[in-house]
Amino acid sequence: QVQLVESGGGLVQAGGSLRLSCAASGRTFSSRAMGWFRQAPGKERECVASISWSGSSTYYADSVKGRFTISRDNAKNTVYLQMDGLKPEDTAVYYCAGSTYYNTVGDIRHFGSWGQGTQVTVSS
Repeated sequence: QVQLVESGGGLVQAGGSLRLSCAASGRTFSSRAMGWFRQAPGKERECVASISWSGSSTYYADSVKGRFTISRDNAKNTVYLQMDGLKPEDTAVYYCAGSTYYNTVGDIRHFGSWGQGTQVTVSS
């Protein structure tokens, strides 16, 4: 399994931006799809974005389309989530995840490696 460590969370006002990073260890990073999930208190974990192994294909949840951008740098074993136009409803713990597939449209069943999570809080 790949080991994942997220960073970049924090407190931001509505309309602001944050950039999450996820550093991965292991030689299989560049052959895996990656994803960002979030979980708010009392809610199920949901996929907000995923990216194929090459970066050529991406998926976004409807709630974040046009505001969030997922990207990856395989040379640095890192995946990013740029979050713009943040809203209070984006408040959650955000998790980086590694898939067992080359590409996926965010099905949580396709992800087997998880980071520890980073808190994102958006104030109104």
